[in-house]
Amino acid sequence: MHRSEVTVDLGALRRNARTLLRALGGAELWAVVKADGYGHGAGDVATAALDAGASALCVATVPEALELRRGLADARILVMGPAREREVAEARAARLELAVSSGPIPEGIPVHLKLDTGMGRWGLSELPSPPGDVVGLMSHLATADTDPAYAETQIERFRAATAPYAHLTRHLANSAAALRLPAAAFDAARCGIALYGLSPFGADPAEDGLEPVLSWRSHVAQTRLLEAGESTGYGRRFVAARETWIGLVPVGYADGFRRDLTGTTVRVAGEPRRVVGTVSMDSFAVELEHEVEVGTPVVLIGEGALAEEHARVAGTITYELVSGVNPRPTRARRVVLDA
Repeated sequence: MHRSEVTVDLGALRRNARTLLRALGGAELWAVVKADGYGHGAGDVATAALDAGASALCVATVPEALELRRGLADARILVMGPAREREVAEARAARLELAVSSGPIPEGIPVHLKLDTGMGRWGLSELPSPPGDVVGLMSHLATADTDPAYAETQIERFRAATAPYAHLTRHLANSAAALRLPAAAFDAARCGIALYGLSPFGADPAEDGLEPVLSWRSHVAQTRLLEAGESTGYGRRFVAARETWIGLVPVGYADGFRRDLTGTTVRVAGEPRRVVGTVSMDSFAVELEHEVEVGTPVVLIGEGALAEEHARVAGTITYELVSGVNPRPTRARRVVLDA
C-alpha cells in the first residue's frame, strides 16, 4: 500500500475552464500552468485546459515552457518571467512568446510588454511605442481578491495606457478578476488558481461554481490509546485530558502536509477529525472518537476537507499548499480523465 495517493480530476479542471470562459464573456482564457501546474502536473492540466477552450498557456520560466513544448507542439505558450539572453534564443527556436518588463525588447520573437500599474514588481513604468514584434500588452493586479477598489484603479490605468494600442492583445485579469471584475477582462485573462478549483478569495470554491481538481488521501497506519496526561509527538503539544484514541497517518511535512497544519481538520472514514500534536516529517496524528481499523481511509484534501480551510489554519494561501504537495516514491498519483 502506498503511504498516500494524489488524484487529479481533469474533468473537474475542464469544467472550471468552462466556468471561467462563461465569466469572461468573450475574452480568451489563458491557463497558468507554472510550478508544475500548481502541483497538479503541468502537462496533464495544460492539455485538459486547451481541450476545454483555453487559447494559450502561461508559465514563469523558459525551462518550464520548453518542457511543455515537448508534448504540445502547437500550443501558444507565454513565458511571464524574465528571460536571460541565452534563454531568448532557446525561446525563439521553440516558438515561445516572452513577457518583457525591462531592458531591450528582443527581436524575432512575439513579445508582450508588461506595464506596472500598481503591483510594484515586474513591469515598465510607462509603455514605449511598441515595435513590430510586440503582440500583446499586459499588467498584473495586486488586490483583485482583497481590495476591488484598488484593482479598479489599476484597471483604469491599464485601459488609459493601452488605449492607443487596442489592436494588440491586452490582458490583465487573474482568477479573482475574471470571476468578480468584468471590467478587467479586456481581450484575455490569465487564470491559475480558479482553474484548479481553488477559491482565489479563500472561500468555499463552490460559491463561484468551481470544483477542486486535486484530492489527497492516505490511511490510518496505527492507533493508540492515550491515558490522561499522556502525549503524542514532538514537544508534547497535545496532552490528553482524558482517555483519547489517536490515529497515526503516514504523511508529514516532507510530503507537503505542513508542520503548521496542527489543528486543521481531515476526514477519517468520512468524518471530520482534528490533527493534534506536532506534524512530523513523515507522519501526523488525528484525534479519534474511538478505535478504528488500520487502513481506515483518511482524506487530507478533497471530499469536504478543503484546502482553503487548511490555508486558514496555516496562515497561508492555497497556492502554497497545493504546489508544495511533494512527489515521493511512496506516494501514488492517479489522473482521472472524465470530461
